[in-house]
Amino acid sequence: MTPSPATADAFYVPLGPNERGHEVFRTTERTVSLWAPTMQHGAPPSALLVRALGRVAPRPDMQLTRVVVELLGPVPIADIEVRAWMERPGSSIELVVAELWARTSSGVDRAVARGTAWRMATADTSAVSSAADTPLKPLSDAAVHTWGGTWKSGYLDNVEMRALTEFGVDGPGQVWARPKPALVEGESMTPMERLFSIADIANGIGAKIDIDRWTFLNTDLTVHVFREPVGEWVGVSAETSTGPDGFAMSAGVLHDEHGPVGRIAQTVLVRPR
Repeated sequence: MTPSPATADAFYVPLGPNERGHEVFRTTERTVSLWAPTMQHGAPPSALLVRALGRVAPRPDMQLTRVVVELLGPVPIADIEVRAWMERPGSSIELVVAELWARTSSGVDRAVARGTAWRMATADTSAVSSAADTPLKPLSDAAVHTWGGTWKSGYLDNVEMRALTEFGVDGPGQVWARPKPALVEGESMTPMERLFSIADIANGIGAKIDIDRWTFLNTDLTVHVFREPVGEWVGVSAETSTGPDGFAMSAGVLHDEHGPVGRIAQTVLVRPR
């Protein structure tokens, strides 16, 4: 029997392939955004896209190095169909694409999120490896963080958070975080899936404006990864710059417990409540 969305210990429950041979997933309440109970937080769909991108003609010598996620509108709490394909094959560089499709409230099936990724062939560059960004303070220095007030949703309730800084103060917001559920029921997350199950929180971690007076929804995220992450915890150091015309930019660094692994940028739509 397929677990119900309310009981599954995962963001998504697999329903098997549809008549077109595409995977379909039931969305659980653990994905719910803080902006509306009918839409998903951006992190679980991003991770589901990364799962699909990694499964397109997989090769053990290839790694994802840059992923762009476009949120094409609210991703609904609905059954999600995953479509993925090789856009540009190559011996050392490949471009892969994945889309999440859902039936919207108007009854129309359409793509609600798209991911594109460069995959590159690995080679031994350990002799010259380095990181330009400063490592986060260790997990042992962080305090257990519990979201309160408006900062509450199905997704946030399913992320374990340790804070290194107070939110909203000068400078970057910094946290360690890890997802409590699986991405897909019955599966263990890959390192990249785990990274993307957290990365989208950068906008909220770096926010400097009052969530009770303003909404700030990101439309995308671009992540460049120079080292595949390891371990369960994802570190985020992010800060948001807000302009005078209704939009903002969130930018930050993603970490594992060994140091930085990449950078993230997001475009943010800012509106008064």
